[in-house]
Amino acid sequence: MEPLSAVMITFAAISLVASWILLIITAANEDFTWGLCSVFLPPLAYFYALFEWRKTADSLKFAGLGIALLALSIF
Repeated sequence: MEPLSAVMITFAAISLVASWILLIITAANEDFTWGLCSVFLPPLAYFYALFEWRKTADSLKFAGLGIALLALSIF
């Protein structure tokens, strides 16, 4: 693995984890059960984000950045 690719994968992972944590915080502020479900079922957090776009826009941007970095590092 090339060093640039490894760095991009690392930043992609950091960005995706930060996105998930922001989604947990946003969901927990909305309703405690959403926050709890987002902790134990991470895909549910992104499902919640699709319906609450205005509240979760920043965390979805982080997720998009992470996915883009991951895609660029693979190719």
